[in-house]
Amino acid sequence: MTGRIPQHFIDDLVARADIVEVLGRRIQLRKAGREFKALCPFHDEKTPSFTVSPGKGFYHCFGCGAHGTTLGFLMDYDHMSFVEAVEALAQMMGLEVPQEEGQRPARRYDELFEMLDKAERWFQARLKDDERAVEYLKSRGIDGATARRFGIGYAPDGWSGILDRFGTSNEQIERLLATGLIIRKDNGQHYDRFRDRIMFPIRDSRGRCIGFGGRVLGGGEPKYLNSPETVLFHKGRELYGLYEARQALRSIERLVVVEGYMDVVGLARHGIDYAVATLGTATTEDHLNRLFRLTENVFFCFDGDRAGRAAAWRALENALPMIREGRQIRFVFLPEKQDPDSFVRERGAPEFEAAVEGGMPLSDFLIEELASRVDHDSVDGRARLAELARPLVARIPPGVYRELLMQKLAEAIGLSAPKLAALLSDATAAPKGPAAAGRAASRPARARAIHGRKPSVVRRALTLIMNFPKAGADLHVEDLAGVDRPGVDLLRDIIETVRAEPNITTAVLLERWRKDPQGRHLGKLVAAELPDDEEFDPAAELAQCISQLAQAGLHDRIEILIEKERLGSLSADEKAELRNLSRRPAGGGIL
Repeated sequence: MTGRIPQHFIDDLVARADIVEVLGRRIQLRKAGREFKALCPFHDEKTPSFTVSPGKGFYHCFGCGAHGTTLGFLMDYDHMSFVEAVEALAQMMGLEVPQEEGQRPARRYDELFEMLDKAERWFQARLKDDERAVEYLKSRGIDGATARRFGIGYAPDGWSGILDRFGTSNEQIERLLATGLIIRKDNGQHYDRFRDRIMFPIRDSRGRCIGFGGRVLGGGEPKYLNSPETVLFHKGRELYGLYEARQALRSIERLVVVEGYMDVVGLARHGIDYAVATLGTATTEDHLNRLFRLTENVFFCFDGDRAGRAAAWRALENALPMIREGRQIRFVFLPEKQDPDSFVRERGAPEFEAAVEGGMPLSDFLIEELASRVDHDSVDGRARLAELARPLVARIPPGVYRELLMQKLAEAIGLSAPKLAALLSDATAAPKGPAAAGRAASRPARARAIHGRKPSVVRRALTLIMNFPKAGADLHVEDLAGVDRPGVDLLRDIIETVRAEPNITTAVLLERWRKDPQGRHLGKLVAAELPDDEEFDPAAELAQCISQLAQAGLHDRIEILIEKERLGSLSADEKAELRNLSRRPAGGGIL
C-alpha cells in the first residue's frame, strides 16, 4: 500500500478525519462526557460498551476488545481492504488520493473501470436477445432475478462483437487490451476473447467489475474461461460472489468456498447467499485473509471424487498458517458426480445446509488423508504418518489449536502428545552446553531474575506516550541505550517518531504501527483509563519512567560486569567501567 499511496497523505487523512462523523453515519452514537458511546456493532450487547474518543481519533469496545481508528472501523465494519478504506475516507472528506511517482495515475484506472462497466452492460443486453442463452440459464434453474442480481450476460458467437462496439479508436483498443476483453494477434489485428459464452462479471469489494468469467454454451474448450491478469484483476486475490454475499448479508456468520460460478449462482437462487468461488486457482493466502476478515467460519465444498479431494488438500495446505483459536475450517465432500449447483437443485437448500453443518473439521481431514497414505497397522506406517505430519504441523502457528491437533495426531500414531511434540520438534536446535549456560547466566535477564524486576514501567511509558504524544517531545532515546526490557525497542522507535514529528496524533501513531508485530497491542494501551485532573502531568510521569528504565539499564550492566569478574574474564576497560558505575549514586529505583 505505502508504495502506492504516500505515507504523508495517509497520516494527514487519519489526523484530519472526524471519527465521530464517520462512525456516526453507520452506528448510533450518544454523547457521554468528552466521549461518545454506542452499542457495539461487532458483537451482541444490551448495554453500550463501545466508546469513541474524538480527541484521540480512536474507538474501543470494552466488551469484545475491538478497537482502532477511522480506517480500522471502515475495514472491519464495511469489510474493506486498507487501500479501499483510505480511498473511501478520502472520498468522504472530498480529497483525491495522490499517487507516488512511478505509479500509474488514478485516471488510468477510472477509464478501465468505465470500459468494463460498458462491456458488462453490453453483455447483459445481448443475453436478452439470445434465446439459446436464456434457455440454458433456465435449464440450470436460474431465474431472471438471480441473473440480474449477478449481472449475468452473454458474449455472442463472433470474433469481433465487443471489438466492433467499443474499439473505435486506438485509445479504446488499448483499453480493451488492458482489461483483457480482446486479444492481439501476431499480425497486429485483434479479436474478442469471449465468444459464445455465458458471462459472469467479477466484482471487487466496491461492486466494480474488474473482469469476467465465461462459461461456453456449446462443446468448445475451455469450458470456463477467465479474464487474464490485469492491473485491476488478480485471480489469486479475488473471490467470485463475495461482493454479492456482503450485499445480501449484514452479518456473515460463515462462508462456503465452492469451485464454479454456477455453484455460487445456483446456491444463491435457493437462498444460500454465503457461497463464493475461487477463479480457477487454488485457495491462496490472500483469499483466506479476505475470508477471515468477514467471518471466523470458512467451509470448503468440493466434489467427493479424487479431483475434489486433491483440491481440498491444496486448500488445507494453504490454510495451515492462517489457523488460530476461534477460527473454524471445515471440508464438505458431496457425493461423486455432484457439485453444489446440481446437489441443491436435486435435494434442496435444507439438505445442502445440513451437509455444510456436517463438514469435516480440518484436523480430521488432515489426519484421515495422511493415514490413507500409510499402513496404519504397522509400526513403520505409523512412523511414516508422523513424518508426513511434521512439515504440516510446523506451518500451524503456536497456540491452543496446534496443541489440540498434536493430541489428536498422537492418538492416531499411538504416542503421548508430549512425546510426539518432542519428536516433531526441530532436532537441529543448538545444544545447551556449558558455554551456552555461561552466556545465559550473563544475560540481563539473569539480573532481572535476581532483582525481581518487572517490565511494567515500559508498558506505562508506552501508555503515556501513545495517549499524549506531545509528552515525548523532550525525551532522548540515548537514555535507553543498553536497556533490555520487553517493548523497549518499540518505545524507542515511538520516541524517535514523536520527536521528529511533534504534531503527530494518537490515531496516526496507531496507523503507523498497524502491521508491526510489536505494535498490534498499542490499541489496548490507548484505551487505558488515565487520570483526568490538573495535577496529572503526563510529560513529567513519562520522563520519570524513562529515568527508571535508564537506572535499570545501569543495574543490568553492573550485574553483567560482576558476573564476568567472577568468571575472571573482565578486561581492563571493563574493570574501569565497573568502578565508575559502582561509584554512581543509586536513583530512580529498580523495576
